[in-house]
Amino acid sequence: MSHTEIKAFNKWDLSNIEIRDLGLKSYLCLAPVIAPHSCGRHEHSRFGKAKVNIVERLVNRMMRPGKNGGKKILASSIVAAAFEIISLRTGQNPVQILVRAVENSAPREEVTRISYGGVSYPQSVDASPQRRVDLALRFITDAARNASFGSNKPVEECLADELILAASGDSKSYAVQKREEIERIAISAR
Repeated sequence: MSHTEIKAFNKWDLSNIEIRDLGLKSYLCLAPVIAPHSCGRHEHSRFGKAKVNIVERLVNRMMRPGKNGGKKILASSIVAAAFEIISLRTGQNPVQILVRAVENSAPREEVTRISYGGVSYPQSVDASPQRRVDLALRFITDAARNASFGSNKPVEECLADELILAASGDSKSYAVQKREEIERIAISAR
């Protein structure tokens, strides 16, 4: 089987995905995989997660401690179902929608605390590309989890809604709101 035949979840092609944000290009891995499960091979190498497929990183973020902790098959089926919903609603490749959502919800600037002479004050710093991708995935999955908690709406539908909203840059998206909030605080701390 050649690389052109390998598709995410055996349905969606990864070869023609466009990444607009050049800063994130080397951290959004689109290596062809059928099943998003690398068994943690990246765990002990520095910046190893940059070589893990972005779909698998989304699946890993869906496995949070609590109800879905450690259940990778369940998390994988949630993401596959969400991709199916995205494909039906938009008619586009859901992996492209995921990449757009990560680009639109990744903060460029954030705040750190600097102590100088016993006084600590906030200082604006540029976020590294790796941290930008991590934060974007965290915001997207937190939005899906929070929307489905205590609701009749399944988590797959909530994840699909959040990805579609974030991909379009809509301010109704939780992930985009969080990015704007972090960047606003960073601007005031310059």
